[in-house]
Amino acid sequence: MRDFVSGGSELFWQRQSMFVGASLLTGYYFSARIAIFCYGLLLLSEAVDYLITRKVLAWNDPTPQTARYFMGWITFSTVLSAGSVSLFTILVARQEGISYHFTPLLFMFSAAIFAAMYNHQLVRILTIRLAIYGATLIYIPARDLWISDAAIQSHLWLQFATTLFVLYFIVDCGLVFLRLYRKNLDTIDALRQEHEKTKRAFEAKSRFLAVVSHELRTPLTSIKGGLDIVNSGVLGDVPDNMKTVLDAAQKNSHRLADLIDDLLDLQKIDAGEMSFKMAEVDLVSLVSDALSACKSYGELAKVSFRFEAPPDRPRVFGDSGRLMQVLANLLSNAAKFSAPGDEVVLRVEQNAGKVRICVEDHGIGIPPNAKSKVFGRFSQVDSSDRRRIGGTGLGMNITRQIVMAHSGSIDYDSELGKGTTFWVELELLAPTAQPRSDAPDGDTLDLIATPA
Repeated sequence: MRDFVSGGSELFWQRQSMFVGASLLTGYYFSARIAIFCYGLLLLSEAVDYLITRKVLAWNDPTPQTARYFMGWITFSTVLSAGSVSLFTILVARQEGISYHFTPLLFMFSAAIFAAMYNHQLVRILTIRLAIYGATLIYIPARDLWISDAAIQSHLWLQFATTLFVLYFIVDCGLVFLRLYRKNLDTIDALRQEHEKTKRAFEAKSRFLAVVSHELRTPLTSIKGGLDIVNSGVLGDVPDNMKTVLDAAQKNSHRLADLIDDLLDLQKIDAGEMSFKMAEVDLVSLVSDALSACKSYGELAKVSFRFEAPPDRPRVFGDSGRLMQVLANLLSNAAKFSAPGDEVVLRVEQNAGKVRICVEDHGIGIPPNAKSKVFGRFSQVDSSDRRRIGGTGLGMNITRQIVMAHSGSIDYDSELGKGTTFWVELELLAPTAQPRSDAPDGDTLDLIATPA
């Protein structure tokens, strides 16, 4: 019912234009009295329809009794409206006398097609309206045949047969629109059911990740910490025959902890719960801190980092912790795919109100058309068993989500065998020319990882 009355209210001005046009033609060529009387009757039916529409749209009592009440009023409004249109057409046809009745039949045909197209939501209403219009279409030429007692060769019989053909076409149109509407309702219902299934699956995934967070994180932290202490030699020298096994266990415990952290970040992003503490961020300090934090990772990969600091101190508006996470992912990836002894260069460039952070390596490069794998979930460009340093396959996807939350962009330029440059572009705040206390004199800040 709501679909029906909503669609009817949207078509109000279309109906008025049809009524006004028909009234003007009738008043000029046939009878002004008929035009005024019938137009007033049509306006009365529109007023009744408007009142019913308001009540149905405000209806909040989903009981069968209320539904039957409103259906009764809609039926009354339909009979009043269709009867007014039919009376208008019949009066015009009677003004013409025995004739071909082109104008009144065209009025009736237009009204019937309009009903077939826009009254399909309620079968009862569609049937009533088409029945009234169909009876009127038959009555006009049949009355001429009755009065004139025309022979079968008369054009009046041709008009009657044509009217029957047009009536069949109108009914068929009504059935087509009704079937399409019902099909759309079935599709919407199926989509609604799939949406509910998806919501339940998402809730189940969220609960699972909560279990991972609370039930796995605590014991894993203890295991990882214990392995770190044992391998550090604090508890004594580790026997050679145990060292390999303990090293592997320590490495995989760190990988598992990283995977849990990434899964939790992913869940927060999907749920829209990842929080950002936005403030002014000094990029020189941020990059320096990120390089210091990744120094141990560079040592593990036997790769050195070099920061080509800008002449001033560009600032952006963002979450320093999340931006640190972005840089950590980019630096670790650059080290992961570089050869031992290589150097990873980090630059900060400014251009046209934007600042770009570039991380350049000279590693194996990325194949063409691999962007979906680079920024996808649980996917890696190098997915072979020969990778020297593992990963979760989530880091770059999370990185992209964080950058997008800062209204920034991330991409890369790469050439196989020559290396890759990842860059993150952010909106630049007004830069200030301040001396850098955390960088040595010169153009670069070097953090060299000594190969083991």
